[in-house]
Amino acid sequence: MNNDFIVREFTPTDGPAFKALNIEWLEAYFEVEAYDEKVLSNPQSEILDKGGRIFMAELDGEIVGTYAFIFRGEGYYEFSKMAITPHFRGQGYGNAMMRAAIAYAEKHRWNKIVLYSSTKLNNSIHLYRKYGFVEVPLEANAFYARGDIKMELTL
Repeated sequence: MNNDFIVREFTPTDGPAFKALNIEWLEAYFEVEAYDEKVLSNPQSEILDKGGRIFMAELDGEIVGTYAFIFRGEGYYEFSKMAITPHFRGQGYGNAMMRAAIAYAEKHRWNKIVLYSSTKLNNSIHLYRKYGFVEVPLEANAFYARGDIKMELTL
């Protein structure tokens, strides 16, 4: 992994990259759901203004990844919208992003992080388990049609 890799907070000019990174993997594995389109097209109003956070990963000044925390309650956030440019997958950047995400949550004394995913995404599920996420019951009214697994990390 390159030493010029950084994870930084979202800026207003990052909107197109945030959306494009997520659309790429959604179209590759699933389909873009109405909820995805709403959140990805309006990150300021749908995530940031509601108490969430978005982060961008850069390598040599180029945006190569992203993830978001969606506020779900006091000290309780959904880890969401994690994406890495295909060319940079499998090189340790997902691990670096996950470490940065958990460190941020711990620094801010959050209690729990939850995520929704699909067991079709074997590498993602492996990554989440590696960092301590455990499977919990999936509610019937989950946010995503593609989601067949819910995991959480107690901090």
